Amino acid sequence: MMTMTMTSEPPVRSSYLSGNYEPIQSEVTADLQIIAGVIPQDLNGVFARNGANPRFEPKGRYHWFDGDGMIHAVEFGNGSATYRNRYVRTAALAADLDAGECLAAGILEPPDFSRAEGPYKDTANTDLVFHAGQLLAVWWLGGEPHVVRLPDLETLGVQSHDGKRTCGLSAHPKLDMHTGELMWIDHQPFPPYLTYGVISATGELVHQTPIDLPGARLQHDLAITPNYSILMDMSMMFEPSALARGKVKLGFYPDTPSRFGLIPRFGTNEDIRWFDAEPMFMYHTVNAWESGDEVVLVGCRIDQPFTDAAPSSADRVPAIANLRLAPAFHEWRFNVRTGTCRERQLDDVYAEFPRMDNRLLGRASQFSYHQRCAETSTLLFDGVVKYDYLNGCAAQTHSYETGWFGGETVFAPRDGSTSEDDGYLITFVVHEGTGESELHVLDAQRIADAPVCRLSIAQRVPTGYHTWWVDAASVANQRPL
Repeated sequence: MMTMTMTSEPPVRSSYLSGNYEPIQSEVTADLQIIAGVIPQDLNGVFARNGANPRFEPKGRYHWFDGDGMIHAVEFGNGSATYRNRYVRTAALAADLDAGECLAAGILEPPDFSRAEGPYKDTANTDLVFHAGQLLAVWWLGGEPHVVRLPDLETLGVQSHDGKRTCGLSAHPKLDMHTGELMWIDHQPFPPYLTYGVISATGELVHQTPIDLPGARLQHDLAITPNYSILMDMSMMFEPSALARGKVKLGFYPDTPSRFGLIPRFGTNEDIRWFDAEPMFMYHTVNAWESGDEVVLVGCRIDQPFTDAAPSSADRVPAIANLRLAPAFHEWRFNVRTGTCRERQLDDVYAEFPRMDNRLLGRASQFSYHQRCAETSTLLFDGVVKYDYLNGCAAQTHSYETGWFGGETVFAPRDGSTSEDDGYLITFVVHEGTGESELHVLDAQRIADAPVCRLSIAQRVPTGYHTWWVDAASVANQRPL
């Protein structure tokens, strides 16, 4: 077993507060200037990206996941582009602003279970999803979804789902674009350790059920198919006895299989079928679908998540605290007839933050776009890898120029798009040395080519997390809080 204990020590300034990660305080609106290429006329909508951006000096030791949520967005229309960035106005940020300082410590400090708001600060800094006419900013530890209006990025308030949701809503809910339903999880360090639910196409909470797990788990993602949702019970977990003493002790147990649970979309704990797999941890799934007797899942698997157990000193991979980020493209096949699991690694390139054409989420898909990890101590992406799943995972790669690092790409279908990769990849790209920031638009069918266009941004865009694309028609038909 490998463990990580989080206890109180004198703070050391984190490398995730400098370079591409250094927070900014300005909130601006500015038209973007073309550096190269032409803005496509058939690209109309808003590209948005969430991320951590501390408003005040962190209290205690800082973890990259701690900072206040800030959304950076670019609105495309009729061949022009406008950039905006705004903080997500959470209750926690409002309290900090009133106090003039950061009030809550982050996840590297002992959790304060006496806080009515929860042991940690809900920053809404992690992910974005556009559902039922609203853009929602959500937090990885399961907080309140915050409704953010497009294109001006004003925070309208919390989406409580009429008070029916009795827990938080974690990052990476899954939107079935065929039904409009949103599947979600919430995880806690105390029972129920996992909750699963469904929100209807009109934004109504229609299903919520607790899931039995042996103890507290570090959860992050799920996957969906037309008939199932796929939940996880991985080999990295929190020790309940330590949590009871107000401490966080995270361990990886290589002798304990990871488990995947197939639950019918509107099922309960009694309906889950668990499948054992090799020990591992996974931040992000790519997609899942049904194929005959099998349910297929593809994602970014980490076989050894702790830095003190790296295979060799020559294996240079980024890390956050002492969690090692060495994810590789992987496939699992769960046979619902025999109850067995087959798995295989699809590639050995370290790549994360995978994205695909959201129109096919939960259905068989051919392409996905992964951000290639640079050989640096912090998580930086030096290129994009496009995998062709149906052709032996053949890969195309787009590499950024030396010194430039990109963020998560999003797939934006071109107006009138009818095929899976008929559209664009969009991402922010930043120069590590100078802080110069650009927006790059790539042709999704030919990502190895030079960008379709490069746009200059008037300020530095810090490295962040997850993205979403909202087409112009959806922007025009947003639903108020």
